Amino acid sequence: MADALPGAGLNALGDHPHRRLNLLTGEWVLVSPHRAKRPWQGQTEAVPAETRPEHDPTCYLCPGNERAGGERNPDYRGTFVFDNDFAALRPDAGEAEAEIGGLLRARTEPGLCRVICFSPRHDLSLPQMDVAAIRGVVDLWADEYARLGARPDIGHVQIFENKGEMMGCSNPHPHGQIWAQRSVPMAAAREGERQAAHHAAHGRTLLADYLSLELDLGERIVAANDHFVALVPFWAVWPFETLVASRRPVRDLTALSADERDGMADILKRLTVRYDGLFGVSFPYSAGVHQAPTDGEPHPEWHLHMHFYPPLLRSATVKKFMVGYEMMGEPQRDVTPESSAERLRGVGEGR
Repeated sequence: MADALPGAGLNALGDHPHRRLNLLTGEWVLVSPHRAKRPWQGQTEAVPAETRPEHDPTCYLCPGNERAGGERNPDYRGTFVFDNDFAALRPDAGEAEAEIGGLLRARTEPGLCRVICFSPRHDLSLPQMDVAAIRGVVDLWADEYARLGARPDIGHVQIFENKGEMMGCSNPHPHGQIWAQRSVPMAAAREGERQAAHHAAHGRTLLADYLSLELDLGERIVAANDHFVALVPFWAVWPFETLVASRRPVRDLTALSADERDGMADILKRLTVRYDGLFGVSFPYSAGVHQAPTDGEPHPEWHLHMHFYPPLLRSATVKKFMVGYEMMGEPQRDVTPESSAERLRGVGEGR
């Protein structure tokens, strides 16, 4: 178990501005709790409920419809995955490098982009799906990670979902993406370095020690089951950011047992239901799975986890993006992780 916080812990900070260290990246976030002692003051705007048909004949992700690239979807009944018709990465990128004056460097980056439809129903999203259906999504994530990661030209597989127009999602059909590429992208690489240093020093994963501490403290836990924990991380930047981590240290989705996959599906359901219930809307976010690189190395330091970054701050129409000081200095937040966790815990799971 990780050592407890010294002295009075967070109580010693009171409402004073302070910086918190992100254990996974080594970056700092400025927290200003005195600016938001009552973060839910003011008007909460009413937003009409979103209504969509079960099948939209104009949607390029619905079963049987023609996609933007001209291919026609099969009449699928569960999950469905295909190569992105307008992929940001291509396997035929070739091998080329450019260097100018010893300062300007670039090289080609081969890869593949896949689209995963979570459900054939156009009117659903993860919180409206049952746990068994979400388990099908988890299984497909694991299968795609294994299949793509086995390619010799792929060193990292990034699974993610953008939900909502404000997060850049142009189609409301429940779906996510997978970008697989040769290089480990910067966010995952930085996390890998921090996890490797901790594992080398302690022989345990960084997130195993962090989860142990958070479970003892309890104040930032949102939901938990026998296999997974959802919490607002101590260093959270986004107002209702959460971290979902496996209780057992596993390096990737393929290492999860059947019961653990059920547990992941259950925690995703419980968390996203809370998100939707928070402001009474289909809650927007960007989410992604972080797991070990697929470079053939054992990576005992890696601990499977998932990040959720929602932009909403005080209501369904008040959003939070990086601006000003955050772009020029470092991330800053007024709503503390503790108050965010309390707010999310207070939302029922009855959906």
